[in-house]
Amino acid sequence: MDATAQAELVRGGEATPVELVEAAIERIERLNPAINAVVTPMFDIALETARRDLPPGPFTGVPFLLKDLSASWAGVRMTGGSAFLADFVPQVDSELVKRLKRAGFIVVGKTNTPELGIPPTTEPRLFGPCRNPWDPTRTAGGSSGGSAAAVAAGMVPAAHGNDGGGSIRIPASCCGVFGLKPTRGRNPLGPSFGDVMGGLVADHALTLTVRDSAAILDATAGPDVGDPYFASPPARPFHDEVGAPPGRLRIGFSDVSPLGGPVHPECRGAVRAAAALCEELGHTVVEAAPAFDASRYLTLFSAVWAAGCAWSVDGLALVTGKRPAAEEFEPLTWALYERGKAVGGAEYLLALQGLQQVGRRVAAFFLEHDLWLSPTLAEPPFELGTLDYPADRLEDAIRRAFAFTPFTSLFNVTGQPAMSVPLHWTEAGLPIGVQFAARYADEATLFRLAAQLEEARPWAGP
Repeated sequence: MDATAQAELVRGGEATPVELVEAAIERIERLNPAINAVVTPMFDIALETARRDLPPGPFTGVPFLLKDLSASWAGVRMTGGSAFLADFVPQVDSELVKRLKRAGFIVVGKTNTPELGIPPTTEPRLFGPCRNPWDPTRTAGGSSGGSAAAVAAGMVPAAHGNDGGGSIRIPASCCGVFGLKPTRGRNPLGPSFGDVMGGLVADHALTLTVRDSAAILDATAGPDVGDPYFASPPARPFHDEVGAPPGRLRIGFSDVSPLGGPVHPECRGAVRAAAALCEELGHTVVEAAPAFDASRYLTLFSAVWAAGCAWSVDGLALVTGKRPAAEEFEPLTWALYERGKAVGGAEYLLALQGLQQVGRRVAAFFLEHDLWLSPTLAEPPFELGTLDYPADRLEDAIRRAFAFTPFTSLFNVTGQPAMSVPLHWTEAGLPIGVQFAARYADEATLFRLAAQLEEARPWAGP
Protein backbone atom coordinates (compact mmCIF):
# COMPACT_ATOMS: atom_id res chain seq x y z
CA MET A 1 0.00 0.00 0.00
CA ASP A 2 1.11 3.55 -0.61
CA ALA A 3 1.10 6.15 2.16
CA THR A 4 -2.36 7.43 1.23
CA ALA A 5 -3.86 3.94 1.51
CA GLN A 6 -2.11 3.29 4.84
CA ALA A 7 -3.49 6.56 6.21
CA GLU A 8 -6.98 5.50 5.10
CA LEU A 9 -6.59 2.29 7.13
CA VAL A 10 -5.94 4.37 10.24
CA ARG A 11 -8.81 6.77 9.58
CA GLY A 12 -11.17 3.86 8.97
CA GLY A 13 -10.13 2.03 12.13
CA GLU A 14 -8.79 -0.94 10.15
CA ALA A 15 -5.27 -0.50 11.52
CA THR A 16 -3.62 1.46 14.31
CA PRO A 17 -0.47 3.55 14.01
CA VAL A 18 1.28 1.07 16.28
CA GLU A 19 0.43 -1.77 13.93
CA LEU A 20 1.71 0.13 10.91
CA VAL A 21 4.93 1.09 12.69
CA GLU A 22 5.51 -2.44 13.98
CA ALA A 23 4.99 -3.80 10.47
CA ALA A 24 7.49 -1.29 9.02
CA ILE A 25 10.03 -2.16 11.72
CA GLU A 26 9.64 -5.86 10.90
CA ARG A 27 10.24 -5.17 7.21
CA ILE A 28 13.28 -3.00 7.92
CA GLU A 29 14.83 -5.58 10.25
CA ARG A 30 14.23 -8.33 7.68
CA LEU A 31 15.33 -6.48 4.54
CA ASN A 32 17.91 -3.95 5.65
CA PRO A 33 20.82 -6.37 6.20
CA ALA A 34 20.80 -7.09 2.47
CA ILE A 35 20.21 -3.51 1.29
CA ASN A 36 21.72 -1.22 3.95
CA ALA A 37 19.20 1.55 3.37
CA VAL A 38 18.53 2.48 7.02
CA VAL A 39 21.57 3.59 9.02
CA THR A 40 19.97 5.08 12.15
CA PRO A 41 16.92 3.22 13.43
CA MET A 42 14.47 5.30 15.46
CA PHE A 43 12.23 2.39 16.43
CA ASP A 44 11.74 3.27 20.10
CA ILE A 45 10.91 6.90 19.25
CA ALA A 46 8.51 5.74 16.53
CA LEU A 47 6.65 3.30 18.77
CA GLU A 48 6.40 5.86 21.56
CA THR A 49 5.04 8.40 19.06
CA ALA A 50 2.55 5.89 17.65
CA ARG A 51 1.10 5.28 21.12
CA ARG A 52 0.43 8.98 21.71
CA ASP A 53 -2.32 11.19 20.33
CA LEU A 54 -1.24 12.10 16.82
CA PRO A 55 -2.09 15.22 14.83
CA PRO A 56 -5.04 14.77 12.46
CA GLY A 57 -2.98 15.14 9.30
CA PRO A 58 -3.28 13.53 5.88
CA PHE A 59 -0.78 10.80 6.83
CA THR A 60 -1.59 10.16 10.47
CA GLY A 61 0.11 6.98 11.65
CA VAL A 62 2.05 6.26 8.45
CA PRO A 63 5.71 5.19 8.85
CA PHE A 64 8.29 7.34 7.07
CA LEU A 65 12.08 7.61 6.78
CA LEU A 66 14.32 10.70 6.81
CA LYS A 67 17.43 11.02 4.70
CA ASP A 68 20.44 11.45 7.00
CA LEU A 69 21.34 14.82 5.50
CA SER A 70 20.07 18.32 6.39
CA ALA A 71 16.69 17.17 7.79
CA SER A 72 17.47 17.47 11.48
CA TRP A 73 15.48 15.75 14.24
CA ALA A 74 16.27 17.15 17.67
CA GLY A 75 18.12 14.57 19.78
CA VAL A 76 18.87 12.10 16.96
CA ARG A 77 22.28 11.99 15.31
CA MET A 78 22.66 13.42 11.81
CA THR A 79 25.88 12.26 10.13
CA GLY A 80 25.54 13.34 6.51
CA GLY A 81 27.30 10.05 5.75
CA SER A 82 30.57 11.43 7.18
CA ALA A 83 32.84 10.26 9.98
CA PHE A 84 33.32 13.95 10.81
CA LEU A 85 29.68 14.01 11.98
CA ALA A 86 29.47 10.48 13.37
CA ASP A 87 28.51 11.78 16.82
CA PHE A 88 26.73 15.01 15.86
CA VAL A 89 23.29 15.40 17.44
CA PRO A 90 21.27 18.47 16.39
CA GLN A 91 19.18 20.19 19.04
CA VAL A 92 16.37 21.48 16.83
CA ASP A 93 13.94 20.05 14.32
CA SER A 94 14.24 21.46 10.83
CA GLU A 95 11.09 23.19 9.60
CA LEU A 96 10.49 20.41 7.08
CA VAL A 97 10.58 17.81 9.86
CA LYS A 98 8.06 19.86 11.86
CA ARG A 99 5.72 19.88 8.88
CA LEU A 100 6.13 16.14 8.29
CA LYS A 101 5.25 15.56 11.95
CA ARG A 102 2.18 17.78 11.62
CA ALA A 103 1.14 15.74 8.59
CA GLY A 104 1.01 12.72 10.91
CA PHE A 105 4.03 10.80 9.61
CA ILE A 106 5.89 8.66 12.13
CA VAL A 107 9.62 8.59 11.40
CA VAL A 108 11.09 5.14 11.97
CA GLY A 109 14.70 5.88 11.01
CA LYS A 110 17.25 7.71 8.90
CA THR A 111 18.55 6.56 5.54
CA ASN A 112 21.96 6.05 3.99
CA THR A 113 23.53 8.88 2.00
CA PRO A 114 26.97 9.45 0.45
CA GLU A 115 29.32 11.72 2.35
CA LEU A 116 27.76 15.20 2.44
CA GLY A 117 25.48 14.17 -0.44
CA ILE A 118 28.17 14.86 -3.02
CA PRO A 119 28.43 11.86 -5.40
CA PRO A 120 25.51 10.32 -7.33
CA THR A 121 25.93 6.94 -5.63
CA THR A 122 25.32 5.99 -1.99
CA GLU A 123 28.54 4.32 -0.87
CA PRO A 124 29.80 6.17 2.22
CA ARG A 125 32.85 4.84 4.01
CA LEU A 126 31.07 5.42 7.33
CA PHE A 127 28.15 3.04 6.71
CA GLY A 128 29.06 1.07 3.60
CA PRO A 129 27.15 0.92 0.33
CA CYS A 130 23.40 1.00 -0.05
CA ARG A 131 22.48 -1.77 -2.48
CA ASN A 132 19.91 -1.60 -5.24
CA PRO A 133 16.94 -3.84 -4.38
CA TRP A 134 16.70 -4.94 -8.04
CA ASP A 135 20.36 -6.05 -8.13
CA PRO A 136 22.45 -5.81 -4.95
CA THR A 137 25.69 -5.52 -6.93
CA ARG A 138 24.56 -2.18 -8.34
CA THR A 139 24.10 1.36 -7.08
CA ALA A 140 20.84 2.62 -5.64
CA GLY A 141 21.87 6.06 -6.90
CA GLY A 142 22.58 9.11 -4.81
CA SER A 143 22.47 11.04 -2.83
CA SER A 144 19.00 9.97 -1.61
CA GLY A 145 19.88 6.35 -2.37
CA GLY A 146 18.90 4.94 1.01
CA SER A 147 15.46 6.51 0.81
CA ALA A 148 14.84 5.29 -2.73
CA ALA A 149 16.01 1.76 -1.92
CA ALA A 150 13.84 1.62 1.20
CA VAL A 151 10.73 2.65 -0.74
CA ALA A 152 11.49 0.29 -3.63
CA ALA A 153 12.01 -2.60 -1.21
CA GLY A 154 8.73 -1.86 0.57
CA MET A 155 10.20 -0.92 3.96
CA VAL A 156 8.08 2.25 3.98
CA PRO A 157 5.74 3.72 1.36
CA ALA A 158 7.56 7.06 1.19
CA ALA A 159 10.79 8.65 2.39
CA HIS A 160 12.43 12.06 2.50
CA GLY A 161 15.05 13.12 -0.04
CA ASN A 162 16.81 16.24 -1.21
CA ASP A 163 18.24 17.19 -4.57
CA GLY A 164 21.15 19.48 -5.43
CA GLY A 165 22.19 17.96 -8.75
CA GLY A 166 19.65 15.20 -9.21
CA SER A 167 19.76 13.53 -5.80
CA ILE A 168 16.03 12.68 -5.73
CA ARG A 169 15.66 11.87 -9.43
CA ILE A 170 18.88 9.82 -9.79
CA PRO A 171 17.98 7.23 -7.12
CA ALA A 172 14.34 7.27 -8.21
CA SER A 173 15.51 6.15 -11.64
CA CYS A 174 17.94 3.57 -10.24
CA CYS A 175 15.35 2.04 -7.89
CA GLY A 176 12.18 2.30 -9.97
CA VAL A 177 10.19 4.71 -7.81
CA PHE A 178 8.65 8.14 -8.40
CA GLY A 179 10.83 11.11 -7.54
CA LEU A 180 9.99 14.79 -7.96
CA LYS A 181 12.34 17.71 -7.34
CA PRO A 182 10.05 20.64 -6.60
CA THR A 183 10.52 24.24 -7.65
CA ARG A 184 13.26 26.24 -5.94
CA GLY A 185 11.83 27.71 -2.75
CA ARG A 186 8.77 25.45 -2.72
CA ASN A 187 9.80 23.70 0.50
CA PRO A 188 11.58 25.46 3.37
CA LEU A 189 15.21 24.74 4.32
CA GLY A 190 15.14 26.55 7.67
CA PRO A 191 16.03 27.24 10.31
CA SER A 192 19.63 26.36 9.46
CA PHE A 193 19.63 27.44 5.81
CA GLY A 194 18.13 30.17 3.68
CA ASP A 195 19.09 28.45 0.49
CA VAL A 196 21.95 26.12 -0.40
CA MET A 197 24.57 26.92 -3.06
CA GLY A 198 22.60 29.69 -4.70
CA GLY A 199 19.37 27.70 -4.69
CA LEU A 200 20.57 24.39 -6.15
CA VAL A 201 19.07 22.26 -3.38
CA ALA A 202 15.39 21.36 -2.92
CA ASP A 203 13.83 18.91 -0.45
CA HIS A 204 10.89 16.59 -1.04
CA ALA A 205 10.29 12.82 -1.11
CA LEU A 206 10.56 9.53 -2.95
CA THR A 207 7.27 7.68 -3.24
CA LEU A 208 5.55 4.66 -4.71
CA THR A 209 2.75 6.71 -6.24
CA VAL A 210 2.12 10.10 -7.77
CA ARG A 211 -0.73 10.88 -5.37
CA ASP A 212 1.58 10.43 -2.39
CA SER A 213 4.14 12.82 -3.82
CA ALA A 214 1.46 15.46 -4.46
CA ALA A 215 -0.14 15.13 -1.03
CA ILE A 216 3.22 15.23 0.77
CA LEU A 217 4.13 18.40 -1.10
CA ASP A 218 0.79 19.93 -0.04
CA ALA A 219 1.70 19.15 3.57
CA THR A 220 5.20 20.65 3.47
CA ALA A 221 5.17 23.46 0.88
CA GLY A 222 5.05 27.14 1.63
CA PRO A 223 7.33 29.80 3.03
CA ASP A 224 8.82 29.74 6.50
CA VAL A 225 9.44 32.86 8.55
CA GLY A 226 12.53 34.62 7.22
CA ASP A 227 12.90 32.65 3.98
CA PRO A 228 14.96 34.65 1.45
CA TYR A 229 12.42 33.82 -1.28
CA PHE A 230 9.74 31.27 -2.04
CA ALA A 231 7.90 29.82 -5.01
CA SER A 232 4.57 31.34 -6.01
CA PRO A 233 1.70 29.37 -4.45
CA PRO A 234 -0.20 26.87 -6.59
CA ALA A 235 -3.67 27.64 -7.88
CA ARG A 236 -5.09 24.72 -5.91
CA PRO A 237 -3.74 21.80 -3.85
CA PHE A 238 -1.30 19.59 -5.74
CA HIS A 239 -3.32 16.54 -4.73
CA ASP A 240 -6.24 17.93 -6.78
CA GLU A 241 -4.05 17.81 -9.89
CA VAL A 242 -3.75 14.02 -9.67
CA GLY A 243 -6.36 12.68 -12.07
CA ALA A 244 -7.18 16.11 -13.49
CA PRO A 245 -7.06 16.26 -17.31
CA PRO A 246 -3.64 17.57 -18.39
CA GLY A 247 -4.95 18.92 -21.68
CA ARG A 248 -2.98 18.59 -24.90
CA LEU A 249 0.59 19.27 -23.78
CA ARG A 250 3.42 20.40 -26.02
CA ILE A 251 6.29 18.09 -25.13
CA GLY A 252 9.80 18.41 -26.49
CA PHE A 253 11.99 15.34 -26.09
CA SER A 254 15.60 14.34 -26.61
CA ASP A 255 17.67 11.21 -26.05
CA VAL A 256 20.96 13.06 -26.64
CA SER A 257 23.11 14.13 -23.69
CA PRO A 258 23.11 17.93 -23.32
CA LEU A 259 26.71 17.62 -22.09
CA GLY A 260 27.92 15.70 -25.12
CA GLY A 261 28.56 12.19 -23.79
CA PRO A 262 27.08 8.83 -24.82
CA VAL A 263 23.61 7.67 -23.78
CA HIS A 264 22.96 3.97 -23.25
CA PRO A 265 20.58 2.38 -25.78
CA GLU A 266 18.22 1.29 -22.96
CA CYS A 267 17.91 4.89 -21.78
CA ARG A 268 17.38 6.16 -25.31
CA GLY A 269 14.77 3.49 -25.89
CA ALA A 270 13.02 4.40 -22.63
CA VAL A 271 12.65 8.02 -23.76
CA ARG A 272 11.37 7.13 -27.21
CA ALA A 273 8.86 4.71 -25.69
CA ALA A 274 7.72 7.43 -23.28
CA ALA A 275 7.42 9.90 -26.16
CA ALA A 276 5.28 7.41 -28.07
CA LEU A 277 3.10 6.85 -25.01
CA CYS A 278 2.59 10.59 -24.63
CA GLU A 279 1.52 10.77 -28.26
CA GLU A 280 -0.93 7.92 -27.68
CA LEU A 281 -2.36 9.91 -24.80
CA GLY A 282 -3.06 12.84 -27.13
CA HIS A 283 -0.08 15.12 -26.53
CA THR A 284 1.96 16.90 -29.19
CA VAL A 285 5.48 15.47 -29.07
CA VAL A 286 8.43 16.84 -31.06
CA GLU A 287 12.16 16.21 -30.90
CA ALA A 288 13.72 19.31 -29.35
CA ALA A 289 16.07 20.32 -26.54
CA PRO A 290 17.24 23.48 -24.75
CA ALA A 291 20.48 24.88 -26.21
CA PHE A 292 23.39 26.13 -24.09
CA ASP A 293 27.21 25.97 -23.98
CA ALA A 294 27.87 22.60 -22.35
CA SER A 295 31.59 23.13 -21.78
CA ARG A 296 31.05 26.47 -20.04
CA TYR A 297 28.18 24.97 -18.04
CA LEU A 298 30.39 22.20 -16.69
CA THR A 299 33.08 24.68 -15.67
CA LEU A 300 30.57 26.93 -13.90
CA PHE A 301 28.70 24.12 -12.15
CA SER A 302 31.93 22.46 -11.02
CA ALA A 303 33.12 25.72 -9.43
CA VAL A 304 29.87 26.14 -7.50
CA TRP A 305 29.84 22.46 -6.49
CA ALA A 306 33.44 22.60 -5.20
CA ALA A 307 32.74 25.82 -3.31
CA GLY A 308 29.64 24.15 -1.90
CA CYS A 309 31.75 21.29 -0.57
CA ALA A 310 34.10 23.76 1.14
CA TRP A 311 31.10 25.63 2.56
CA SER A 312 29.66 22.35 3.88
CA VAL A 313 32.85 21.28 5.63
CA ASP A 314 33.67 24.69 7.10
CA GLY A 315 30.04 25.23 8.12
CA LEU A 316 29.93 21.89 9.90
CA ALA A 317 33.19 22.77 11.63
CA LEU A 318 31.51 25.91 13.00
CA VAL A 319 28.47 23.95 14.20
CA THR A 320 30.45 21.14 15.84
CA GLY A 321 33.42 23.14 17.08
CA LYS A 322 35.72 20.59 15.47
CA ARG A 323 38.67 21.31 13.18
CA PRO A 324 38.35 19.54 9.80
CA ALA A 325 41.06 16.98 9.14
CA ALA A 326 41.69 14.89 6.04
CA GLU A 327 41.51 11.60 7.94
CA GLU A 328 37.88 12.27 8.92
CA PHE A 329 36.74 12.61 5.31
CA GLU A 330 36.80 10.39 2.26
CA PRO A 331 39.68 11.13 -0.14
CA LEU A 332 37.51 12.52 -2.94
CA THR A 333 35.54 14.70 -0.52
CA TRP A 334 38.75 16.17 0.88
CA ALA A 335 40.15 16.76 -2.60
CA LEU A 336 36.95 18.56 -3.60
CA TYR A 337 37.07 20.53 -0.33
CA GLU A 338 40.58 21.73 -1.12
CA ARG A 339 39.47 22.61 -4.65
CA GLY A 340 36.55 24.57 -3.22
CA LYS A 341 38.75 26.48 -0.79
CA ALA A 342 40.64 27.81 -3.79
CA VAL A 343 37.47 29.25 -5.38
CA GLY A 344 37.47 32.96 -4.61
CA GLY A 345 34.45 35.07 -3.84
CA ALA A 346 34.46 36.81 -7.22
CA GLU A 347 34.88 33.49 -9.07
CA TYR A 348 31.97 31.99 -7.15
CA LEU A 349 29.64 34.92 -7.86
CA LEU A 350 30.66 34.96 -11.52
CA ALA A 351 29.91 31.24 -11.71
CA LEU A 352 26.47 31.80 -10.22
CA GLN A 353 25.86 34.61 -12.68
CA GLY A 354 26.90 32.38 -15.55
CA LEU A 355 24.57 29.61 -14.40
CA GLN A 356 21.74 32.12 -14.17
CA GLN A 357 22.41 33.05 -17.80
CA VAL A 358 22.11 29.36 -18.69
CA GLY A 359 18.82 29.35 -16.78
CA ARG A 360 17.47 32.18 -18.93
CA ARG A 361 18.32 30.28 -22.11
CA VAL A 362 16.63 27.15 -20.82
CA ALA A 363 13.56 29.10 -19.67
CA ALA A 364 13.15 30.45 -23.21
CA PHE A 365 12.77 26.85 -24.45
CA PHE A 366 9.68 26.52 -22.25
CA LEU A 367 7.97 29.43 -23.94
CA GLU A 368 7.18 27.04 -26.79
CA HIS A 369 7.09 23.73 -24.88
CA ASP A 370 5.11 22.82 -21.78
CA LEU A 371 7.51 20.03 -20.82
CA TRP A 372 10.88 18.61 -21.75
CA LEU A 373 11.29 14.82 -21.76
CA SER A 374 14.71 13.17 -21.50
CA PRO A 375 16.33 10.17 -19.87
CA THR A 376 16.83 10.70 -16.15
CA LEU A 377 20.27 9.09 -16.44
CA ALA A 378 22.58 8.29 -19.33
CA GLU A 379 22.94 4.63 -18.33
CA PRO A 380 21.32 1.96 -16.16
CA PRO A 381 22.46 1.69 -12.51
CA PHE A 382 26.18 0.99 -12.59
CA GLU A 383 28.09 -1.48 -10.43
CA LEU A 384 29.02 -0.49 -6.90
CA GLY A 385 32.56 0.86 -6.74
CA THR A 386 32.37 2.57 -10.14
CA LEU A 387 33.10 6.00 -8.61
CA ASP A 388 35.71 4.74 -6.14
CA TYR A 389 38.54 6.90 -7.49
CA PRO A 390 41.65 7.94 -5.51
CA ALA A 391 42.01 11.57 -4.52
CA ASP A 392 44.55 12.31 -7.25
CA ARG A 393 41.92 11.40 -9.87
CA LEU A 394 39.28 13.93 -8.78
CA GLU A 395 38.85 15.20 -12.35
CA ASP A 396 38.21 11.67 -13.60
CA ALA A 397 35.64 11.12 -10.85
CA ILE A 398 33.84 14.37 -11.72
CA ARG A 399 33.76 13.48 -15.42
CA ARG A 400 32.43 10.00 -14.66
CA ALA A 401 29.71 11.42 -12.38
CA PHE A 402 28.60 13.90 -15.05
CA ALA A 403 28.63 11.13 -17.68
CA PHE A 404 26.14 9.23 -15.51
CA THR A 405 23.95 12.27 -14.73
CA PRO A 406 24.04 14.72 -17.66
CA PHE A 407 20.30 15.47 -17.59
CA THR A 408 19.53 16.25 -13.96
CA SER A 409 21.64 19.15 -12.64
CA LEU A 410 20.33 21.57 -15.27
CA PHE A 411 17.04 21.91 -13.39
CA ASN A 412 18.77 22.53 -10.08
CA VAL A 413 20.43 25.45 -11.86
CA THR A 414 17.18 26.79 -13.32
CA GLY A 415 15.11 26.01 -10.23
CA GLN A 416 12.41 24.36 -12.34
CA PRO A 417 10.48 21.31 -11.10
CA ALA A 418 11.45 17.99 -12.64
CA MET A 419 10.41 14.40 -12.03
CA SER A 420 11.77 10.92 -12.72
CA VAL A 421 9.00 8.52 -13.75
CA PRO A 422 9.67 4.73 -13.64
CA LEU A 423 8.28 3.72 -17.02
CA HIS A 424 10.91 1.26 -18.26
CA TRP A 425 12.85 -1.81 -17.14
CA THR A 426 15.78 -3.44 -18.93
CA GLU A 427 15.77 -7.08 -20.00
CA ALA A 428 17.98 -7.74 -16.98
CA GLY A 429 15.27 -6.29 -14.73
CA LEU A 430 16.88 -2.94 -13.90
CA PRO A 431 14.64 0.14 -13.73
CA ILE A 432 15.15 3.07 -16.10
CA GLY A 433 13.50 6.39 -15.29
CA VAL A 434 12.55 9.12 -17.71
CA GLN A 435 12.65 12.78 -16.70
CA PHE A 436 10.03 15.43 -17.38
CA ALA A 437 10.79 19.07 -16.55
CA ALA A 438 8.24 21.87 -16.43
CA ARG A 439 8.21 25.63 -16.21
CA TYR A 440 9.16 27.33 -12.96
CA ALA A 441 6.51 26.76 -10.26
CA ASP A 442 4.48 24.44 -12.51
CA GLU A 443 4.47 21.20 -10.54
CA ALA A 444 0.75 21.04 -11.35
CA THR A 445 1.39 20.06 -14.97
CA LEU A 446 3.90 17.42 -13.87
CA PHE A 447 1.45 15.85 -11.43
CA ARG A 448 -1.36 15.82 -14.01
CA LEU A 449 0.80 14.11 -16.62
CA ALA A 450 2.44 11.75 -14.12
CA ALA A 451 -0.96 10.52 -12.95
CA GLN A 452 -2.00 9.95 -16.56
CA LEU A 453 1.20 7.97 -17.23
CA GLU A 454 0.78 6.01 -14.00
CA GLU A 455 -2.71 4.97 -15.05
CA ALA A 456 -1.54 3.98 -18.52
CA ARG A 457 1.59 2.11 -17.37
CA PRO A 458 1.27 1.24 -13.65
CA TRP A 459 4.61 0.70 -11.97
CA ALA A 460 3.91 0.07 -8.28
CA GLY A 461 3.07 -3.62 -8.71
CA PRO A 462 6.61 -4.96 -9.23
